[in-house]
Amino acid sequence: MTIRQRHIAHLHLHAALTEAQYGDIIELMSGITPHVQAVPPDAVQLDLTSALRYFDLSPYDMVQTAKIRLKALYDIDSSAGLANNRMLAAMAADASAPGETTWVPLADVADWLYPRPVTALPGIGRTTAETLRRYGLHTIGQIVDLPAGTLQRLLGAGPARLLAERARGRDPRPVTPSEPAAHLLADLVLERDSLDPAQHHRAVLGLADRIGQRLRGESQVADRLTLTVRYADRSATTRTRALPEPTNHSPALAATALGLLTSLGLQRARVRAFAIRADGLRPSDGACRQLSLDPGDARARAAEAAADRARRRFGPEAVRPAALAN
Repeated sequence: MTIRQRHIAHLHLHAALTEAQYGDIIELMSGITPHVQAVPPDAVQLDLTSALRYFDLSPYDMVQTAKIRLKALYDIDSSAGLANNRMLAAMAADASAPGETTWVPLADVADWLYPRPVTALPGIGRTTAETLRRYGLHTIGQIVDLPAGTLQRLLGAGPARLLAERARGRDPRPVTPSEPAAHLLADLVLERDSLDPAQHHRAVLGLADRIGQRLRGESQVADRLTLTVRYADRSATTRTRALPEPTNHSPALAATALGLLTSLGLQRARVRAFAIRADGLRPSDGACRQLSLDPGDARARAAEAAADRARRRFGPEAVRPAALAN
């Protein structure tokens, strides 16, 4: 019995999308294949395997059809990756310039991966990358050539096995049809690539404050935050952290967001953009909050409520955190 080769496409959408627009795009892509998975905030993955026979098109032409529909109906440009699994398709999309499609045929996977930096693999954070760098391991090919026992001594058994599988281009995860989960997103593209840690701090603080204002305005709380940092070379790092408790309190959101920023250890990274995503949304009137004996907490929440009232009356810029004042 022969196993049919999968054809997975990853489309990165070059647009700032509202939840409604993102949902419309998921529905549009469902007209090509029922196997569409949301990859918030600005991507979708399609399993084209069964659609190829229906449309009688090659995998590459099928991807171009999806991109043309996005452009014609929503005026959205996209870059795409095409491969035999989700991980490779996402990596190929990251390697594609806007408007382009990178196809990694099954026979070419090893050659395509071999010279690429190990940081191109998903899940490789800066701590792991720094550990590998200290031992002279910079490319995916070097990981493939390394004995399994050596890699386990460097990273531990579990992480080493996962890294070895990814370095060989293996990813068994299916494309699971799903709707985009309810979330709030705030992003910021810097005027120029920045090396300044103080500017990074201000950017993330400002985004966390925007998320807090929107949550309170919609009477919602979130239970986790995701910070995405995009660099000058178009690569990106994403980290997620659960909040101590569901909240819409800006200082609590900022503390978690800045903790995520610190954990990245950016140092001299040239940063182009930041995005903060709040997930696990629920109505604020059904959320529990740990009572505090600290009178400062009550004063901070009272001040926050007063600031929200001032913004509603005089505009969103009427009150800003002191750390964000010009």
